[in-house]
Amino acid sequence: MSDPVKALFQPFNLGTLELPTRVVMAPMTRSFSPGGVPNSKVVEYYRRRAAAGVGLIVTEGTTVGHKASNGYPNVPRFYGEDALAGWKKVVEAVHAEGGKIVPQLWHVGNVRKLGTEPDASVPGYGPSEKVKDGNVVVHGMTQDDIKEVIAAFAQAAKDAQAIGMDGVEIHGAHGYLIDQFFWEGSNKRTDEYGGDLASRSRFAIELIQAVRAAVGPDFPIIFRFSQWKQQDYSARLVQTPEELGAFLKPLSDAGVDIFHCSTRRFWEPEFEGSDLNLAGWTRQLTGKPTITVGSVGLDGEFLQFMVNTDKVAEPASLENLLERLNKQEFDLVAVGRALLVDPDWAVKVRDGREQDILPFSREALTTLV
Repeated sequence: MSDPVKALFQPFNLGTLELPTRVVMAPMTRSFSPGGVPNSKVVEYYRRRAAAGVGLIVTEGTTVGHKASNGYPNVPRFYGEDALAGWKKVVEAVHAEGGKIVPQLWHVGNVRKLGTEPDASVPGYGPSEKVKDGNVVVHGMTQDDIKEVIAAFAQAAKDAQAIGMDGVEIHGAHGYLIDQFFWEGSNKRTDEYGGDLASRSRFAIELIQAVRAAVGPDFPIIFRFSQWKQQDYSARLVQTPEELGAFLKPLSDAGVDIFHCSTRRFWEPEFEGSDLNLAGWTRQLTGKPTITVGSVGLDGEFLQFMVNTDKVAEPASLENLLERLNKQEFDLVAVGRALLVDPDWAVKVRDGREQDILPFSREALTTLV
């Protein structure tokens, strides 16, 4: 193993969380859980990554126990005895290989469409109501709704702890419910959950606090956030490091242990005048460990494969990534598509077998290997 690569395969310890490597499997929606229950194929999918050098697996988004949390078919649930029993099998398989695993807890919010499972009559839920052709397509959440959703996240975290998960990740990114509260464009509320960014962050803060209260002081909480959105890749919630610090501090104080900083290209600087990416700035501003992510190990980003179905992403140099990791710009590295198509990506990198890494194409999304 070369000296630069060693940093990727050093242990990481944070309280009760002890990871054998710095490689994280990024959460990727797979839709291979009919009825919302992870099956034997899902168990094997995660086991293989843990067996091949992934230190921490962040599962695909799993919906919390609220009637409007789901937005897509065959997405796994994180509530109900059947789904939790399926996830317990995943946990046991990952632990048997020496890996660690956390579920990504998810509510899609106003992205949900009428007709979506499990109850087709339930519209999307969001910070503000939306009406189209006289029909309510997004239900503006009441304060009772907010309490119900927060309770659902807290219960999911408690259940994760009970079945042996090693922590939880709260999905606060990419234009889903928690993120919808952050944005002035989607949050038009006039109560204490609307207004300036500090007030629009109240929902997330109370949710994190509830999760912390449910799991106690030592169970790791990861919070994933992003500047970009599925609806707008150029969007920016904050424009300066000072604004980012003001945004993150209350979330950190509420109980976040690790920030998962979602970007499309990890090597791009977040603000002018510094080479630090979003994870780098977040680590510097909060003092908390961070996970970087965004086109790691591949020469093209995800959006290109949705537009150009014949495009193939070849393995890319890790030199820039490893240089940043060795400088401690961030603590952990999340790998998405490269791990999706090649379960052995981490061991191939470790052993200097980059030439054996499999390329990625859109076709890989249709299978679970």
